[in-house]
Amino acid sequence: MHHDYLIRDCEPLLSPSLVIFKEHLKRNLSTMIAMAGSADRLRPHVKTHKMSAIVKLESSLGITRHKCATIAEAEMIAQAGGLDVLISYPMVGPNVARLASLIERYPATVFRATAEDTESARRLSQAMARSQRPLGVLVDLDIGMGRTGIDVESAFELYRVIADLPGLEPDGLHAYDGHRREFDPEERRVAATGGVKAVLGLRDRLVASGLAVPRLVLGGTPSFPIHAGLDEPGVELSPGTCPLHDHGYATKFPDLPFVPAAILLTRVISKRDGAVTLDLGHKAVAADPAGDRLRLLGVDEARLGPQSEEHLVIETSTELAVGTPLLAIPTHVCPTVALHRWAYVVEGGEVVDRWNVDARDRVLTI
Repeated sequence: MHHDYLIRDCEPLLSPSLVIFKEHLKRNLSTMIAMAGSADRLRPHVKTHKMSAIVKLESSLGITRHKCATIAEAEMIAQAGGLDVLISYPMVGPNVARLASLIERYPATVFRATAEDTESARRLSQAMARSQRPLGVLVDLDIGMGRTGIDVESAFELYRVIADLPGLEPDGLHAYDGHRREFDPEERRVAATGGVKAVLGLRDRLVASGLAVPRLVLGGTPSFPIHAGLDEPGVELSPGTCPLHDHGYATKFPDLPFVPAAILLTRVISKRDGAVTLDLGHKAVAADPAGDRLRLLGVDEARLGPQSEEHLVIETSTELAVGTPLLAIPTHVCPTVALHRWAYVVEGGEVVDRWNVDARDRVLTI
């Protein structure tokens, strides 16, 4: 086994399985806090890990705010004792009523939502009509991602509409710049500046018009160091991949000071001249990106061959017996984690726990 990812006894461990190396996870969380300047500037996105155990670990380090994409993730955070949850995904259809029900069931947790159009805001208002406390709603800005969110002028008008809707209160601005993926850190910083200026300019206009803008939830992982350097009140940083990291980000953004903490355990199940087959199909590791889905540890010259649902062929000159355990770093950790019901937890080379991937399901409670 690679010395940074020691498991002293793999024999009883199932494969393919997800393994969390706790020392690396804790190091990544400490690095996140140091980069942010303090834990209370962080609102990490749970979509990467979906685990209540990691929410609790973050809480023990002073991280009390969280961001998520699904109702199931929001409920998982509340069940884990999370105090503040932002669902940064449009609430439409039955999810509007589900959110209202969630707020009733977990009064100790503050829930927040995003909105990008007037009709959605009105539906949220109707759902919150009987609530004892208003729902904080952040207007979602599109600063170049082209996926969700609206332009600055539309956002200004929507913010004013939300201020007048019963059951809601305007709660700030949300801006995700996941398209900022420049390899060079300085190029990335310069490219992200336009989005930051748009957010700050809109905030200043809203405040000048008499409306409070208590928070600015900014960015993801590649732009995390950039937004962490902002000396502005109310900035909340929302990286997602940092706690677990992966091979993809380690390759594309070597300036990010994190280490992969979520590793896949696989075994050789078949062999032939110059190739072996592993039990690591695309039901155990994310199917994206095509052709470069993982990096095997300890078999550096291996080339990935055909992959199917339960099989992965590896071309290698290394002699590997059937049954040999191997470790692999997933290229895209977020969807990889969601393929597993639980993960082994390793500390000091020993398996010390098993953590459920609680929110891998789309629904916890209807």
